[in-house]
Amino acid sequence: MAPFQPKKVVICGAGLHGSALAYYLTKLGHTEVTVVERESVACAASGKGGGFLARDWGSGVTEQLHTVSFALHAEIARDLNVSSYRRIKVLSVSPGDAGLRRGDATDKCPWLDGDRVDSVGMMDADGGAQVDPCELCTLLMKAAESQGAKLVKGCVGGIEMEAEADGLRAIRAVVVDGTPIPCDGVAFTMGPWTSLAEEWLGIPIPITGIKSTSIVFRSSKDVEPYALFCDEDDRFGTHLEVYPRSSGEIYLCGVGGSEHVSPERLRAGEYPPHDVHADLGRVKAAAESFSTISKKLGKTEPDEAQACMRPCSPDAMPLMGKVSGVKGAYISAGHNCWGILWAPVSGKAMSELIFHGSAECVDLGAFSPARFMPEVKGGRGRKKRNMSVGEQW
Repeated sequence: MAPFQPKKVVICGAGLHGSALAYYLTKLGHTEVTVVERESVACAASGKGGGFLARDWGSGVTEQLHTVSFALHAEIARDLNVSSYRRIKVLSVSPGDAGLRRGDATDKCPWLDGDRVDSVGMMDADGGAQVDPCELCTLLMKAAESQGAKLVKGCVGGIEMEAEADGLRAIRAVVVDGTPIPCDGVAFTMGPWTSLAEEWLGIPIPITGIKSTSIVFRSSKDVEPYALFCDEDDRFGTHLEVYPRSSGEIYLCGVGGSEHVSPERLRAGEYPPHDVHADLGRVKAAAESFSTISKKLGKTEPDEAQACMRPCSPDAMPLMGKVSGVKGAYISAGHNCWGILWAPVSGKAMSELIFHGSAECVDLGAFSPARFMPEVKGGRGRKKRNMSVGEQW
């Protein structure tokens, strides 16, 4: 039997994963694609993340996601003229004691000229890159629209399904602002807010939102391209990651004080995308910490302070695949701190799953949403379709 192929697909969420899915679906020739976004393209983490890409940092089942997606980023940057994409060296930095400076850190990074640098080492000389996620997301969505995809502003409030003879439920519509949009396929790419679909689909979607603050400094001069991963700075409770961009922006995260927002709180309506704000105490701590390792770029006050929520599952791996028991339903969410890196491969793999019935570029088996289904005891006897009949053991 040929695999089911939805004719009309609605993608819920216009962040990087929704935009990448729309991009790759339309590249396959699927033009009946509608992307629904309640605020704006890249309005959440996809517009506020750092954009660090690492080719060789995966392990086990995630190694394929790193290597394949790293190559896809370069391909997209070329095809869509992503101006912010570039390769970048990665350094490790240890903050030093007060007034102590050991070694000449500026030999390794010209703007690492503060008086609290203990040591500097090379973490990755040729496997790092970066991109401005907002630019990337915007370009992916525009490319998808140019191939026939539609972008609709509205709030997804549920889905409509219909029981079929084989015992499965089939997607019939996505309800947006109270109005059904007819479709036979739906993909949930709403980051941490994908947990809202748990009640609609009737399956566990245990995605927690990790709310974290980040800050941005701006320089009028070019900043040499070195990404920094800093050890814990006990003075300020920070663990800084520093990403200078080709635009002159210097993006900092790892500022400490992240809040874990449970799926229950998200389903109750806490923290919609427009209500995720920076922790001002962590803003101050990050700015002060950075100023002690870079006098050249650091300031007392950042030019921008913001926050976003990363979606994280209990095993820290994404949920990507078909929804068990629901024909035409798919999930691609929970990519945690690698959401920007993994967006291209996730979009490509999910487009193959929807269009062809299986992913070809990577193996999605380990990321199936079904892994969080409760264990069913017994049920190993006769079946009539999906219903147990007679003695079970």
